[in-house]
Order: sequence, then structure tokens, then C-alpha cells
Amino acid sequence: MNKRFLVKIGGSTLGQEDTTLEDLVWLQGQGYQPIVVHGGGKTITQWLEKMAVPTKFVGGLRVTDEQSIEVVVAVLAGVVNKGLVASINALGGRAVGLSGADGAMVKGRVKDPQLGLVGEVTAVDGGPVEAAVAKGYIPVISPIGVLEQGGKATATLLNINADTAAAAIGGAMGVETCIFLTDVPGVKGTDGAVLPQLTPGRVKELIAGGVISGGMIPKVEACLQALTYVKAALILDGRAAHALRRSLTGAAVGTRIAQA
Repeated sequence: MNKRFLVKIGGSTLGQEDTTLEDLVWLQGQGYQPIVVHGGGKTITQWLEKMAVPTKFVGGLRVTDEQSIEVVVAVLAGVVNKGLVASINALGGRAVGLSGADGAMVKGRVKDPQLGLVGEVTAVDGGPVEAAVAKGYIPVISPIGVLEQGGKATATLLNINADTAAAAIGGAMGVETCIFLTDVPGVKGTDGAVLPQLTPGRVKELIAGGVISGGMIPKVEACLQALTYVKAALILDGRAAHALRRSLTGAAVGTRIAQA
């Protein structure tokens, strides 16, 4: 059994009643090897406002310029990352914080010049994560990357979508499933019930038919993108008690998307 898994934690899924971090510590104690990638978009917005850094949008997407990248890095690799690491350690786990810039782990290119320093992944070196796992730590990774030019890492930092970073890191680390913790119980069918299993083809049919709509579309698209790197992706309600633990110990929770 592959006991290595990757879980992507979104900022909207952790609350006072959340058990995700407790589950991570419990699973680590059972011999699992958790790898965590986190986002933090809402916290970034709050800090940009606090720092009076103007925010520009192109086509509904935030532009990350040279001024705002400093806030993005400080929030993701600092405030959010170290808060998660400290919380896991306080619960009795062993966690260490990393960013995609450490060891030039995540290299990328500029996704769209209009968006500034927003990157898409070109390569992942899993060495820093492997070293942390080998020493018994839970790596907690912020989605910051470094710009790659001519096959080499530069000193320019990039803001990378956390879902994309999670999938690419998961693939590099040999996990079978990427678990996306969200604020929904899963993908629902026409009758309102959660669909436990979906194929990429069925997902596209449900989108075309309007069954999957609104904010669920980017969630399933992230899963489809993850299948480029891993065998399966799981949408899981991070607000449900012990959802993460249950998903890894045989319970049928959330929606699993995989090739037929």
C-alpha cells in the first residue's frame, strides 16, 4: 500500500472546528507520509489592503507585479506557512515549512505577461520534500516558484496557483492521489447526491450539461489537470469531521476523479 499522499489545503477550508491538522498528525503516527501544499488567496488580499498595495485585475485574475509579489511571498511563505507548521507541531506532529523556491524545487515560466509574475510549472525537483519525508517530517509547502530561463533557475520569484503546484509536486513525489480539501462535500449529480466516482469524460459531460457549474468548475478542472501527474484526484469537504482520515482508511467520502 502506498502510504504517501498529498493534500492541498485551501484557506477557506480551515476553521475553528476543522480536524484536518489533527488528522495529519494521526496519519503520520500510523506510518503515512503526508505532504501538504497550501493556498492563501484571502489572506493575501487582506495583507495587500493592509499594506495599501493596489490590486489590478485582468480578465478577473489578479496581476502580481513587483510590488505585490513581495506581499504574496511574505504571506504564503511566512504568515500562512509558519502558522500551519506551528499548529501541526503543537498537536504533536513533526512538520517543516518549505516553499517552491527552496532548493529551486518548483521552476516555472510566466503564464501570461499581462498577469505579471504569475507562473505555471515547468519542472519540479522533489529532493527537498524527499529529504524532509525521510527525516520523518510533514513537508508544508507554499506555492512560490522561481522563474526558469534557459533551463536554469533565476532569482525571480513567481506566484503559482496552489492547485497546479500541488498536482505537480504530487506527481514528482510519486503519490497516487491528490486530495483537494474544499468547502463542498463533493460533486453533486442532478438529484443533489454526491457522486462518489467520476471519469474525466463524465466530468466534461456534466459541465456541458450545466450540472457542474459556478465555483465547482474550477475545482473539477484542477482535478482534471492533476491527472496529468497522478492517477486520481479527490474532492473532499475539509469542514467535515475527520474527512481526511476517513478518506484514507476506507470510507467512501467526497468525489474521486480518475481514468476509467
